[in-house]
Amino acid sequence: MNWLDGHVALVTGGASGLGRSIVKRFVEEGARVAVLDRSSEKLEALTREFGAEVIPCCGDVRNYEDNLSAVSNALKTFGRLDAFIGNAGIWDYQTALADIDPDCLDEAFNEVMGINLLGAMKGARAALPALLEARGSVVLTLSNASFYVNGGGILYTASKFAGVGVVRQLAFEFAPHVRVNGVAPGPLQSDLRGPQSLGLADQSITSLPMADLVAQHSPLPDMPRGEDYASAYVLLASSRHSRATTGAILNVDGGVGVRGLVEPAGGNGLLERFCEGSGE
Repeated sequence: MNWLDGHVALVTGGASGLGRSIVKRFVEEGARVAVLDRSSEKLEALTREFGAEVIPCCGDVRNYEDNLSAVSNALKTFGRLDAFIGNAGIWDYQTALADIDPDCLDEAFNEVMGINLLGAMKGARAALPALLEARGSVVLTLSNASFYVNGGGILYTASKFAGVGVVRQLAFEFAPHVRVNGVAPGPLQSDLRGPQSLGLADQSITSLPMADLVAQHSPLPDMPRGEDYASAYVLLASSRHSRATTGAILNVDGGVGVRGLVEPAGGNGLLERFCEGSGE
């Protein structure tokens, strides 16, 4: 039996990157999915691939009415809503406070917080009545920058640290009927963009040598793929497998938090010592 048989989910930012991997995995696990995204072109590509299992909703997570419309479309099409996955986000490309023009700071703050934080809150609020009916769950996308510095600049880091508080507070407020959890992914080679207000809307994270950075600095040196993170969302959204889990954050960052000071991983010589004939 698939882990999400009979489930219906709403995924924001689900037409590309990590969100698309989540949608794909949810469909594979038996779920039907509504996707709220700003790109009508990417939504069309998504529906061409998944057909009737996915319903597209074009809109902006900062707009409450767009969130409400996505929830309504899910209910109208699929009859229920079991999980809200607040995944839409932007990255500030590690822009330091000293490098932000003071005249742009208000606009940049509002843009990053509006998408990364307020958008998740608006989506959770719009979905709440349906989630209460289904005894469902909320899963928010956090980041390794929710726990460590230098995973982003001041704006991104602030938004993701605040996201930890949102998960924990909503887990309290929505209990005992709706579970609320978070997933904190590490690096991913995706089309993640930056704030328009900082002139980074056309910048894609694919422009960075992410794989080289992971190989040099992560205890698990292989560059993660979107599907490597999607399993965590499946686990937390499953009413069968995570019934007793709320207020939790799965930190799937490739081991960044246990990286050594001198070298990323301490077990590089273990295969040679204990696995005779291993070519790895």
